[in-house]
Amino acid sequence: MVEEPEPGRGSYKRYRTSRRLRRRESGKADPAALLAELRAAREALTDPAAVSEEAAPARLFRRRRRRPRKWWVRGLRWLAALAAAWIGVSAVIFVISTLVAPNLPASALGALRGGGSPPFSATTILVLGLDGRPPGLKEGGAAQDSETGGPVRSDSMMLIRTGGGSTSRLSIPRDTLVDLPGYGLQKINAAYYYGGASLAVREVDSFLGITIDHVMIVDFTNFEALVNAMGGINYTGGCVYSKIDGGAAAGGWTLKLSAGTHHLDGLQALLLAQTRENLCNPAWTDLTREMNQQALLESMQSQTLSLTGFIHLPWIAWYAPQALVTDMDAPTLAGVATSLALFGSGKTEILYPTGAEYVPGIGDGLTITTAAKRADVQKWLRGPG
Repeated sequence: MVEEPEPGRGSYKRYRTSRRLRRRESGKADPAALLAELRAAREALTDPAAVSEEAAPARLFRRRRRRPRKWWVRGLRWLAALAAAWIGVSAVIFVISTLVAPNLPASALGALRGGGSPPFSATTILVLGLDGRPPGLKEGGAAQDSETGGPVRSDSMMLIRTGGGSTSRLSIPRDTLVDLPGYGLQKINAAYYYGGASLAVREVDSFLGITIDHVMIVDFTNFEALVNAMGGINYTGGCVYSKIDGGAAAGGWTLKLSAGTHHLDGLQALLLAQTRENLCNPAWTDLTREMNQQALLESMQSQTLSLTGFIHLPWIAWYAPQALVTDMDAPTLAGVATSLALFGSGKTEILYPTGAEYVPGIGDGLTITTAAKRADVQKWLRGPG
């Protein structure tokens, strides 16, 4: 840099262009410099971290500023991971429990079609609630209790059709009269007493003109443990005052519930499911009791899908298969549970009786005309809508 005076203007600074720039301007580029630039650019494109800012062109070397992660994002990721692990542990426990749970007799398997793949396609399940009693509970009206090991009747009968986008239920009154092969005119709940699940499935098939895919037997002797494993369930209804096996004063049990909503433990839920006579409301019938049992099953489903149920999920996963006797394996049971969670428990239709009849040696039974029966079944098969 040289300062040179100019006539009439004073001194100024004059800058000389570098040789490299002059060569570019003159069209004579420096091959070595260009090669170095190309190498630096290639390295910057493949691995910018391996090239320093001085070695690479400024336009090719751009350092990205790393944004700090928000604490709640990290928290959500940890919660999702813990939830997935909790569900995984529960699934393993569920599979183990199904492997050690009681098996359905082979005679009943031959009466089932085994069709449907819930939740993708519809399947029909016959749910039987047995009237066996847990040790010490000797309510009058049961055929035999679990202490004697004798045969029992199906205290409640319900058909569930779930999968393929919907769920519907059909309740069959236990006192409905049917012509039971080999036994004459009997109440439909006697089918299980005489022939177990096999005869019960075949009789419902024949009586309603449908095909049953699976059967699920709910044993009330394990019902109490399952409800307790859920942390209890909610029940909403009118006043209930019942005395089971003579009531508490006679060594039995007494259930008192005021009108409204109550959180029931396992024993309270079991007593309500077995209540036939309500001193608060003498108009109660077996149909009322079946409706209460269905309400309890709905509450159990809601409790399982709640936050409390999620916390108790491993315990529910263990006790649920223990309270059931079914032909369904773990994947099918999981599919049914998923279908019920996705499509709800569905509306309950009832095979409403159209008359009553007294049968000697059997007692009062309920009758239904063929037309009324067909209409109720078709309404159930159509599902909600």
